[in-house]
Amino acid sequence: MRAMKWAGLAAAALAVAAFLAGHRKSIALPALALVVGLAVSAVPFEFERRARSVPRIHDVTTDPRNPPQFSAVSPRPAPYGGAEVAALQGKGYPDIRPLVLASPPQVAFARAKDAAEGMGWALVAADPAEGRLEATARTFWFGFKDDVAVRITPEGTGSRVDVRSVSRVGRSDLGTNARRIREYLDRVRNY
Repeated sequence: MRAMKWAGLAAAALAVAAFLAGHRKSIALPALALVVGLAVSAVPFEFERRARSVPRIHDVTTDPRNPPQFSAVSPRPAPYGGAEVAALQGKGYPDIRPLVLASPPQVAFARAKDAAEGMGWALVAADPAEGRLEATARTFWFGFKDDVAVRITPEGTGSRVDVRSVSRVGRSDLGTNARRIREYLDRVRNY
């Protein structure tokens, strides 16, 4: 990414230099080089901006005290990072909370499974008796694989839905797992 950022800026600078050096008869090529150079460098600058705006974690859950566990995905994600990760998550994503539904667990499980499939996740395990889903999600730009565990438990006369999303690569997910959990819970809520 760093090389891409500087290569894009260098291409843009060379385009400006070519224009100023006398290639004014044909402005199309230097203008195209300028646009492409700036576009190429914009992507890493945007990733840097995102990295500075979110906590440096790659494991996000609605239940930091007792996060949903993985048993079927392979390779299995590392254990949850504990109090330190929970504190960073709480500060960066205070809105990431369990979803409580008025529906009984069997109905909530069906909604949770439909929502996971609707997001294009590859289901690895779906056990309605245990109220457990495990899936693998892929990121849009680079196709990184992230693992997701969903746990549905009784809550009064309804259900509680907890989610954990973990990136397989890196120490920071640039907010991807929190966005995934928010979108997923919205889908479950609205199914």
